[in-house]
Amino acid sequence: MWTTDYRSQLGAGFKLGLLVTATSVAPVLAVASAAPDAGVPALQSDFGGVGLLQTPTARMADTGELSINYHKVDPYALTSLSLQPFDWLEFGFRYTSISNRDWSVSSQDRDYLDKGVNVKLRLIEEGRYMPAVALGLRDLGGTGLFSGEYLVASKRWHNFDFSLGLGWGYLAAGGSISNPLGVFSNHFKHRQQHAGGRHGGKFSTNQMFTGDVGFFGGIAYQTPWEPLVLQVEYDGNDYEHEPLNNNQEQDSRFNFGAKLKLSDNFTLAAGWERGNTAMLGLTFHANLAHLTQSKADPAPVPAKQAPNTTTDDWNTVARQLEANAGIHATRIVQQDDTLVVEGQATTYRSLPTSELRGNRILHNATGKDIKQFKYRWENAGLYLREDTLPRDPLPKEVFIAQHNNHFTAQDYRNDIFAQGFSAARADAGGGISLYENRRPAYDFSISPGLQINYGGPDGFLYQTLINANARVWTDPNGFFSGTLGYVLFGNFDKYEYLAPSGLPRVRSHIGEYLDQTDLGVFNFQYTRTARLGENWYGMGYIGYLEMMYGGAGGEVLYRPFSSPLAIGADVNWVKQRDFDGGFGFRDYDTVTGHLTTYWDTGFKNVLAKVSVGRYLAGDWGTTIDLSREFESGVRVGAYATFTNASSDAYGEGSFDKVLYIEIPWDAIFTRSSRNTLSLTWDPLTRDGGARLHRRYQLYDMTQDRALGHYWGNFQQRR
Repeated sequence: MWTTDYRSQLGAGFKLGLLVTATSVAPVLAVASAAPDAGVPALQSDFGGVGLLQTPTARMADTGELSINYHKVDPYALTSLSLQPFDWLEFGFRYTSISNRDWSVSSQDRDYLDKGVNVKLRLIEEGRYMPAVALGLRDLGGTGLFSGEYLVASKRWHNFDFSLGLGWGYLAAGGSISNPLGVFSNHFKHRQQHAGGRHGGKFSTNQMFTGDVGFFGGIAYQTPWEPLVLQVEYDGNDYEHEPLNNNQEQDSRFNFGAKLKLSDNFTLAAGWERGNTAMLGLTFHANLAHLTQSKADPAPVPAKQAPNTTTDDWNTVARQLEANAGIHATRIVQQDDTLVVEGQATTYRSLPTSELRGNRILHNATGKDIKQFKYRWENAGLYLREDTLPRDPLPKEVFIAQHNNHFTAQDYRNDIFAQGFSAARADAGGGISLYENRRPAYDFSISPGLQINYGGPDGFLYQTLINANARVWTDPNGFFSGTLGYVLFGNFDKYEYLAPSGLPRVRSHIGEYLDQTDLGVFNFQYTRTARLGENWYGMGYIGYLEMMYGGAGGEVLYRPFSSPLAIGADVNWVKQRDFDGGFGFRDYDTVTGHLTTYWDTGFKNVLAKVSVGRYLAGDWGTTIDLSREFESGVRVGAYATFTNASSDAYGEGSFDKVLYIEIPWDAIFTRSSRNTLSLTWDPLTRDGGARLHRRYQLYDMTQDRALGHYWGNFQQRR
């Protein structure tokens, strides 16, 4: 199921439409001629992932590339999503709909649908004489119907790109060459069919690189007309012995195709495969690593000559700090020659952006006796850090002139900060109080929402909503929050299939919740935060915690300042809610909780999270979550959960796995924002490994404790 939600640093807010990722995309045909030796672009194959038609190549897309593909070659319709988190790793999900085979578990007339995971690793980069070499796995963790492994090499020559590969499994079904690995063990000589297990989802490592092998390969040619690439390949598969006894006539092992770039984001594919079957396809692709949007933010306040005396109109200063620097000031204090601003970042993802803007405002308001400014940052009543900046030199007018107009985060860190960073103290530590104000008593917003379910026997299901979101503060550390949703239209009334489960139905009733809720309370809770020590944070909450569960719980987080490591624990008692989204409850209740370790690895902005604990169905296990944040602020990640629930009890899929993308509003809209759009793809909604969807999490609320996060989001908009 695809779900989307809108997040601020306080956590999940509400659902938002999936179509946002296609913002500002227009299918405009490029007509410029290709330059000589322009090279061949990395294009998506029928199965998803960079390749030719049916076969892969050793090429990789640009780092951060996201591709959503649809290819139709009868009787198969292949829908896939491919991500390039690193220049050496390609990762994707694929659905294969088979039009001439029925899905027996559905009461409706539905085509059979197979799911799988694809992975490709680059082993060798291309050199002057050395080809690029990659190792790949298809249909990993699926049923194994289309599983195959391969080793492939690619070499460019002018506007041609040549590939030659050695395949196992589906990629070599037509091969009659004995497996060369058979000299090491008889295990490699024979291949087990459908090794993904009765329910699918198993990592069938025992069958990898087993059975006969076959060759595949081809050529891609970049034509003089830049949008057009021509392809020819030799396909190693034998279509006359297809899975599910779905044998297809094959008049030729050569496939021919063309890819036409319609715009920067869309590519059209067409081909002639098996010597007798047409192929049509369309790819949407966008680079998440470089996702950005020009800003219409207000210009920084011009710096004036420092006044002789300090202003007494601090209400105006506070309003300027909020409107121009994105700082909601809760207190302003003078301590000798230092002006201290306590508050929360409201607009800019990067604290340096807020601080440099704030410096200008404070400079214009304070007398010459003030030598430095301190910013004490907090979020939801939790003090996070203290940053000290000198009054002089002021940014841009003085500093940039000294650095030849080249201003970097490292310059800012080394030269602008006089006394640098420290863990925040609980208060201003004395001084003269100039301004004090509680945060706004409430905030309110209206937003659209979208729920999509694809990949089940009931076909494509969707639901559009409008959500009202509110938060009311009782004091700086306590607030009520809620989301009320109203369904505008959708077709979840067609949701019929209830998957077999040997566990309590803690998630598999999701169809009933979506179908029976017209006007629903998706969240209504009271949350209270506390700073328990210099590096300790706590939070408690009670209420209707999500669409399916209400209850009470708490979380504790140990997060040393600027440390790559943090550890947290949460415990929750929850009771299952009624399907209609009202205030009633069902009979099921449970205790769930986890101990979670967070590790900022320092490698390519990769964050690793490992959680151990008890899940909603009472099963015990571990969730492993790996994600990478790009310079754009977009984070892509995936997690898998393994519990003591057997594959028979879990059902189809055997274990839980999820892909997610978090996109900052800042990257797609013309106004700066600290809010985030989260897109989550869960191929199967099952009961095993199910976690409580807590709206707020302390690790997210304390992100500004991490200097890596601080500098990675630095913006040169001052």
